[in-house]
Amino acid sequence: MHRADDQDTLDLIRAFMSMHVTLVLIGVDIPGSGLLREGRHDSRTGQWILPSSRHAKVHGLEATQTERRFDLIELDRFRYDTPKQIAAWVEHLAGVEDQLRLLRAALGMLTDGVMPEYLYRRTNGVVGLLERLVGDGCREAIDSGEERLTERLLEGIAINLVGAPGRDPNAGEVPAVPPQPVGSRQQRRDNSKRKRGRNTSFDDHGPAAASDTSS
Repeated sequence: MHRADDQDTLDLIRAFMSMHVTLVLIGVDIPGSGLLREGRHDSRTGQWILPSSRHAKVHGLEATQTERRFDLIELDRFRYDTPKQIAAWVEHLAGVEDQLRLLRAALGMLTDGVMPEYLYRRTNGVVGLLERLVGDGCREAIDSGEERLTERLLEGIAINLVGAPGRDPNAGEVPAVPPQPVGSRQQRRDNSKRKRGRNTSFDDHGPAAASDTSS
C-alpha cells in the first residue's frame, strides 16, 4: 500500500461495494499487501499502518469492513507431487502448447516425455515464470530457425525478472526464480550465432485473418 496506485485501487474497491454485482478480483499476496485491511499512512514515519488480518480473529481481533465483504480464495502455484497435481500441470502445458505458432511445432512439444518435469523444474510451477520462459524460448526458436521448443533450446534461456516493468518486488510481484541450468550461458551464445530471417508465408494469422480472406 505504499504507492498512490494502491490507494486508488482501494478507493475503487470501496466504490464497487455499493453496486449490486459480483466481482472476481485477482492479485498477488493479497493478505500481505494490506489492500483489504484499510491501511493508513503515517506522515510522521512515512510508513503504512495496517490492522491485523482476518486470520487474526482467532485471537479476538476483528477484520476490517472492507475485508469482511470479500471471500479470499488462494490459488497457489502448480505442484508436482501427486498424479493429480502432475495431470493438472500437463493439462495447463497442453493449453499453452495449443496457442503456439511455430512452424515446426508438433503435438506434445510441451507435454510429452520429460518436458513437463523439465519445465516444472525451471519454473517451480509458477505460471508467470512459465510464460516468460516459453515466450523467450519462442523468440529464440524463431531467430535461430529451430521453429520449435526443445529442452536443448530452453537450456539457453535465462529467466530474468530483475527490473521488469510494472513489477514491484516489495509487493511480492517478483517470484523466486529457480537456478539456471549449468552450461546454459554457453548454449545461449551458440544459439545467437545462428540468427536468420524468418519465412512467414505459412504463418497462422488466426480466425480473424481467415474471415477477412473469405470476405
